[in-house]
Amino acid sequence: MKIALTGVTGNMGIQALRELIKLPGAELKLLVFPKEKRLKEIKKICKGNKSRVEFVYGALNSREAMDKLVAGVDYVVNMAAVIPPHSDQHPQKAIDCNEKGVDCLVSAIEALEVKPKLIHISTVALYGNRNSKHMWARVGDPLLISPFDIYSLTKMRGEFRVLESDVPYKTVLRQTAMLHSHMLADNMNDGLMFHTCFNAPLEWVTAEDSGLLIANIIKEDIANGEKLKEKFWNRCFNIGGGLVNCVTGYDVLNDGFEIIGGSVKNFFNTNFNATRNFHGVWFYDTNELNDLFHHQRQSTADFWRQFTAEHGILKAGKIVSKKLIKKFAIERLCKDPNSPHYWKSHNDEARMLAYFGGLDKFEAIPQNWAEFPLLKDGKAENGDEIDYSALKNRDTAKMVDIGYDPAKPVTLKELAHVAELHGGKLLSTEGDVYDRLEWVNSDGERFTAKGYTVLCGHWWNPSYTGYCWDFDRLAKKDKIYAQIWYDSHDENEDNFYYLNDNFEAEYKKIK
Repeated sequence: MKIALTGVTGNMGIQALRELIKLPGAELKLLVFPKEKRLKEIKKICKGNKSRVEFVYGALNSREAMDKLVAGVDYVVNMAAVIPPHSDQHPQKAIDCNEKGVDCLVSAIEALEVKPKLIHISTVALYGNRNSKHMWARVGDPLLISPFDIYSLTKMRGEFRVLESDVPYKTVLRQTAMLHSHMLADNMNDGLMFHTCFNAPLEWVTAEDSGLLIANIIKEDIANGEKLKEKFWNRCFNIGGGLVNCVTGYDVLNDGFEIIGGSVKNFFNTNFNATRNFHGVWFYDTNELNDLFHHQRQSTADFWRQFTAEHGILKAGKIVSKKLIKKFAIERLCKDPNSPHYWKSHNDEARMLAYFGGLDKFEAIPQNWAEFPLLKDGKAENGDEIDYSALKNRDTAKMVDIGYDPAKPVTLKELAHVAELHGGKLLSTEGDVYDRLEWVNSDGERFTAKGYTVLCGHWWNPSYTGYCWDFDRLAKKDKIYAQIWYDSHDENEDNFYYLNDNFEAEYKKIK
């Protein structure tokens, strides 16, 4: 049994390697860069198993490297990705890896006579911004990627390529927000933390549990492959940590600050963070993968206990003035180019519009925490009273009407209904959900896609061909999009967001 891994130096990849190296008889091929920062750590994990490990040096968008990586293997696990904030800082690298790299990898597999099984890691970011009106999502919900998030856009295109591929056995796993040991270091050098809406729903999973999932998938497939043919392969799933790990953006920031004896209210102003244009949901179908592979072990409380034990020095923060911590650890990041306060001071009208609804709405944010509406305090975004505990009740969750029932077989009739809700039409009169079918979207543009790809939330729009976001216009004639888009956007907004040739954020009014 031979397993090829990409993204092995990432937080999930390292944990997957730790688990897979334990598999008796498993031979591993690892794609790495020659000067990768964590290469020493990888080699240390593989110590004592050198005869079973082969390093392939190169990038995901190198066909030569991909041909070498996939040759003769039984499984390919693609965990490689350029993620925020690096994708924001280096958008071309995100394109080369998340989009072009995936195409290169899939093409290399398709060229083989005997093709390995492909496990592709996608992202929760595809679901876009959510708030109290629709906290829960499932596979099938619309993919409304947030404007200017080049990460989610390129990951969406990469996922589309995988779903549309001719790889006989493949699966797409949309990874939720991940807790890992490098969280502090990764979030204290950039303004990215200010993108997290305080009321955004976030379901967390630990890197350890995510790595265990990958190993358990392969072990189960080896032991009971026939059973997994219909239950797992050629499907899409959401990777989550379970209901116990469903919190809000405020909650998770607060959990981290409790280590040093503080809270969000001690270190953040109410207007430090975006009020929309984030990505995060609670997964209504989080149990599906866990029922198959039993990977959900750690809660957010477990993680923070472990994190505190590993970073004991953080406890010293309890004796440091909270005002000093705020000034020198948090407020300094407000000057980072990836911070909303930087956008405001540099007249970045496009981002202020995307992340707040405009400068006027930014300036209207209550200046004190007593007036700021927090879900955890029983206040909806508009200030109305809300039962936060009721929002977490999966049995009464408000779900998007996606035009079909995921629990039942889907026919051409249901596929045609999905197309109609999108403002388009299914043109094909024969075929099933795994056939490539002909469609027309609400702009009258014809496109080809498998029925299952559409059922996973993909619907052809300008984001698939350009680095742009046109959902203000599309939501006006797309009933599926409208259900989510108007939770955080006004119906009279008419903005076309795009990245120019220099990857700078711009927008223009739709005429």
